[in-house]
Order: sequence, then structure tokens, then C-alpha cells
Amino acid sequence: MLHQLVLAFADAVVQESSWQWLQREVPHLFVHLDVFLTDLVRDFGVWTYLILFLIIFCETGLVVMPFLPGDSLLFAAGAVCAVDNAPVQVGIMALVLFGAAIMGDSLNYWVGRAVGPAAFDGKVRFLNAKNLERTRDFFRRHGGKAIVLARFAPIIRTCTPFVAGVGSMNYKRFLLMSTLGSFLWIGIFVFAGWGFGNLPFVKAHFSKVVLVIIAISLLPIALEWWKHIRKKAAG
Repeated sequence: MLHQLVLAFADAVVQESSWQWLQREVPHLFVHLDVFLTDLVRDFGVWTYLILFLIIFCETGLVVMPFLPGDSLLFAAGAVCAVDNAPVQVGIMALVLFGAAIMGDSLNYWVGRAVGPAAFDGKVRFLNAKNLERTRDFFRRHGGKAIVLARFAPIIRTCTPFVAGVGSMNYKRFLLMSTLGSFLWIGIFVFAGWGFGNLPFVKAHFSKVVLVIIAISLLPIALEWWKHIRKKAAG
């Protein structure tokens, strides 16, 4: 699969059929990450650390890339570390991805601080007023802990550091919350994948299991939202 993907990208410049192949196959990488990562480890060995570092760094550090896999990638990364004789180790994997998450958050924060609200003019698809207001509302209601909770919410996870920068949140406080959130996010998903990702039932229903884990991870945010609604209704 990996070799086919690389060749398709090389051919896509001149062959329309390659673009059609990419449109058909690339979505599969987001659904069958366990298979994709197995191929990645087989073909690149320890270089897998760097490739996954870059993916997580971009997913957390570039506000225009919230579509990259996050939770599912971490779970699959943990699972591939549990394979016998794998060239990647779960401890190193967790440490590498932990660093990628913190560094990505910090980049996102400083870009937001430098660019400011003017970036949300709707010219970029994911940088629109609706997403900005939704994230700001979340950030307003939860304060510093929004950085921690947002780790477990796709899209919000990518936008929150940027908005924290736009709002000029104290960087030391931001970094503290980012470190805590990254520790929990990486630890829960990577070690869950390492412990359970290679069970026959999990392997047979990988995408469904990941969706359940994501749903469970969203419970704290849902609880905070429910408490806010009750408080608003009572007041």
C-alpha cells in the first residue's frame, strides 16, 4: 500500500488516473491505519518515529490541517509497537509523539499570537468565523482547562492553541496546560493501542473500536457542556 501511494504521487502530476487512485485510496489510510502503519514500519523501520512525529506535529501545529488522523493514529501506533520483533518501541514512540504534540501546540500558539483574528476572514476553508466563534466559546467557558480538554476533541484540538495565541493567553500557563493535555492524550491512546490493539476482536473491528475510544474521550467535554447548559438554564 505504501509503495503504491508513493508511486501514485509521483505519477499524479502527469496522469489523471493517478489522481483518481489517490482519491479512492487515501481515505482508506484514515480508516485502516493499523494496516497502513504495519506497512510503514516494515518499509521504514525506525524512521517511522520521524514520520509519525511529523504527522502529529502538523495535526496539532498547523491550524489548516485538522483533518489529519490524531486519536486513531496514536492508537494504531501503540498497536504496531506491540507486534513481535517490531523495530519500534512503545516507550520511545510515546516520548516522540509527546514531543510532537507539545511542539505543535506551541507553534500554533505563536502563529495565532502573530497573525491575530484577521486570519479568520473565510478565505481559507477551515479558518472561518464559525469555527473561530465555536472555539472561542469553548475557550471562554473552560479557561485554562480548555487546552487539556481540547486534546480529546478533533478540530477543536487544532484550533484551540491558535485561538489561545490570538487571545494572548499567558504562554507559561498555556505551555503547562498543553504539557498536561499532551501527556494524557498520548498516554491514553498510545498505551491503549499497545495493550489492546492486537487482540483479535480489536483487529477485526479496528475502526469501530477507535470510534468508541474517541466517544469515551469526549465525555469530559460533553459533561462540561451539560453543566454549562444547566447553569445557564438555572440562571
